[in-house]
Amino acid sequence: MEAKEGDGAEGGAGGVVVQVREKKGPLRAAIPYMPFPVAVLCLFLNTFVPGLGTFVSAFTVLCGARTDLPDRHICCVFWLNIAAALIQILTAIVMVGWIMSIFWGMDMVILAISQGYKDQGIPHQL
Repeated sequence: MEAKEGDGAEGGAGGVVVQVREKKGPLRAAIPYMPFPVAVLCLFLNTFVPGLGTFVSAFTVLCGARTDLPDRHICCVFWLNIAAALIQILTAIVMVGWIMSIFWGMDMVILAISQGYKDQGIPHQL
C-alpha cells in the first residue's frame, strides 16, 4: 500500500487517502481483455466445463486481444492461457480447478467491463 501525500490527498478531516494496486502473477496477467459477450460466453463455459472458457480465451490472444503482459510475445501469452486451462481441467476433480475456473471467468467479465469503460473514456474503478 502506498499513501499519497500532497496533491490534495488529505481528506477534510485530516485523513490520508490510501491507494492499493493489485500485483498479478504471470498466469493471471495473461487473461485477455475481450469483448463483453465473449467474456460472458467464457464465464458460462468455465462454469459448466472447467477450463473450457479459459481454453477459448487463449485463442482471443491470437486474434489480437490485449493482456497485462505487453512485453511478452503473443505465443508465450497464448501458452500461458493454455497452461491455466490445463491446470483448471486437471484439478477440477478435487473441486479446486472448478472454483478456479469460475473465478477466472469472473475476472474475464470484470476485465471486459473495465475495458468497455476505458474505450468510452469514462473513468471507472473496480
